[in-house]
Amino acid sequence: MGGFSKDAVTAAGAIRSLFPETPLQRNDFLSARYGADIWLKREDLTPVRSYKLRGAFNAMRKVLADRPDQRRFVCASAGNHAQGVAFACRHFGVMGTVFMPVTTPQQKIDKTRVFGGDNVEIRLTGDYFDQTLAAAKAFSADQDAWFLAPFDDPDVIEGQASVGAEIVAQMGTAPDLVILPVGGGGLAAGVTGYLSDTAPDVAFRYIEPAGGASFAAALKAGAPVTLNKVNSFVDGAAVARMGETTFARLSATDPATVLSAPEDRICITMLEMLNHEGIVLEPAGALSVDALRDLGDAIRGKTVVCVTSGGNFDFERLPEVKERAQRFAGLKKYFILRMPQRPGALREFLSMLGPDDDIARFEYLKKSARNFGSVLIGIETKAPESFTRLRDQLDAAGFTYQDITDDQALSEFLI
Repeated sequence: MGGFSKDAVTAAGAIRSLFPETPLQRNDFLSARYGADIWLKREDLTPVRSYKLRGAFNAMRKVLADRPDQRRFVCASAGNHAQGVAFACRHFGVMGTVFMPVTTPQQKIDKTRVFGGDNVEIRLTGDYFDQTLAAAKAFSADQDAWFLAPFDDPDVIEGQASVGAEIVAQMGTAPDLVILPVGGGGLAAGVTGYLSDTAPDVAFRYIEPAGGASFAAALKAGAPVTLNKVNSFVDGAAVARMGETTFARLSATDPATVLSAPEDRICITMLEMLNHEGIVLEPAGALSVDALRDLGDAIRGKTVVCVTSGGNFDFERLPEVKERAQRFAGLKKYFILRMPQRPGALREFLSMLGPDDDIARFEYLKKSARNFGSVLIGIETKAPESFTRLRDQLDAAGFTYQDITDDQALSEFLI
């Protein structure tokens, strides 16, 4: 066992002062679906409902060992890292200043304050995270406070590697495959480093959101690059640029092992885990389970561990998750329909709907046209084939319509 792996085991032991090992659970639902032995490493069940506490604790532990007089720590985060830092600050009895964007949901602010108690001060700064990060680093330099990076730090990576140490200890052997979500790369670098050293036969698959595929971009360029645009829906993993340190540890990764998950498909996975298993996962926490869809027969008969990295999900987002899932599954569509302004036209359209079709939205967009009026209509159904039948009937009746379900610009303005 190399030095990094030994340090990861030490970190795992130290973390026991905060919480016991997170469960490693065989999931019968997923195992039956994929014909494999699927296990979930439940990082969504740490005290802060994500693995981020591990890295924050380990980095703080090592700083305080070298600099026992260090009394203030700083971080910039709108989510799980902030909560991990807050929890660690209260544990060590030090002060933490957590910088968050002004746009941070109140729920996340409140949870960070609860975890940190009197040991944490929260500062809302900047509309965008880059502004928040700059403010945090400037404050850190001015106050001689220690800045705790969310992922691009060797001690943070070492703390996240404790997940890998626990998997092997709990299973008693190494699995065939481990699926890891990737954002900034701290968890992936840590677990990969540990298992590659202690169980070299383990295979890996990495999964990142399609709208924040910074790892795939870095592998293609040979170095971390900044994405021009990031879809922030998978907020726990939607990173515009992965870390320099994390990439250095993952740079030998075969690009074919890095998968990309469509944001709307992740929503289907979140709903399935909630409805079938009663497991609440945030979008980033569902990434590893969602990756199973792309692996299919390749994992049949194998032992697979999915790291469910977080469960900080605000249920106010549930309608959006359901909407995205329905769209991706082809069960909900939006149309702009050019409706003739004559008696019976609406009745004629309604007669085309089947028994499983439901109108979820109906809104006139133009009310001044004399001969025709534009209608925004949303339809839910139980089978995607229903829309093929509906289109055929609309075409036969001479109705003019446009499917705007996947038109991002129109959807943003109208839906």
